[in-house]
Amino acid sequence: QVQVVESGGGLVQAGDSLRLSCEPSGRALRFFVGWFRQAPGKEREFVGGIRWDSRTTYYADSVKGRFTVSRDDAKSTVYLQMNTLKPDDTAVYYCAAGLVSTRSPLTARAYSSWGQGTQVTVSS
Repeated sequence: QVQVVESGGGLVQAGDSLRLSCEPSGRALRFFVGWFRQAPGKEREFVGGIRWDSRTTYYADSVKGRFTVSRDDAKSTVYLQMNTLKPDDTAVYYCAAGLVSTRSPLTARAYSSWGQGTQVTVSS
């Protein structure tokens, strides 16, 4: 199992940038770290993710070119760098971790551990 602790979030203006952090912990080496978000009245959706061992990254079409998921080896931390933020990006963002399996890392079913969520609000 891999546990995660996330941090970051806040209130920014449209066009600004923000970075979220996620610290996975545990003994597994082959796992995914994913970022999801949930806006009021909407379902939770995949944003981006990374496979820890191969560093392969995955993105939702809605954030490609604006958001970047990266891994910092020294800090054992995964970041979600969000640029050119839009009001539509307003949501609670969750970090999640799950062991590599046949399940697609773009779906919530691939993840078994979830962070507490952090609010990102983008004003127009």
